[in-house]
Amino acid sequence: MSRIDQLREELGGAHPVAATKVKDHLEPIVRGFIEAAPFLVMASSSGDGDCDASPKGGKPGFVKVLDERTLLVPDIGGNRLFQGYQNFETNPKVGLVFMIPGMNVTARVNGRVDVLDRDAVESLVGSPEVCFTDDNTRLIQAIRVSIDEAYLHCPRAFQFAALWDADTIAANSTRSLKSLRT
Repeated sequence: MSRIDQLREELGGAHPVAATKVKDHLEPIVRGFIEAAPFLVMASSSGDGDCDASPKGGKPGFVKVLDERTLLVPDIGGNRLFQGYQNFETNPKVGLVFMIPGMNVTARVNGRVDVLDRDAVESLVGSPEVCFTDDNTRLIQAIRVSIDEAYLHCPRAFQFAALWDADTIAANSTRSLKSLRT
């Protein structure tokens, strides 16, 4: 028996709701969450197992739901490292975690990608939808995600971290990166 199987047995298995929430398509509530989310983290891994997790953001709806099994995630100009996109060259798997500020739940999507060039993306959805622009704000490319798994994820991590706590947010708003040095 594997260590994970032992843990499952020891802890009594997955909660019945958790065991049935993972779907191979977007249920209406998950679709609505994604359409309202201004932020996500895109996780990828190369064929050699090198990992990357990259934040992506825009106005709510910047990720387009093409249908119940397909998403379009734009790549808007950033640091030009393209680590996730490099990973997709050898491993087309992606994990996405969508967040809405103030909400203690996330939507998770796992799937397979194909990369679309700027012209293909513009013909599908137009230009980037962002809250902030600078000289680097332009559509570069996008991933089209064929969904393998989609579901809402429970609020426990947000509760453990008090991530959206108003007092914590207010205190952090006066801090600088320099203050984080040890």
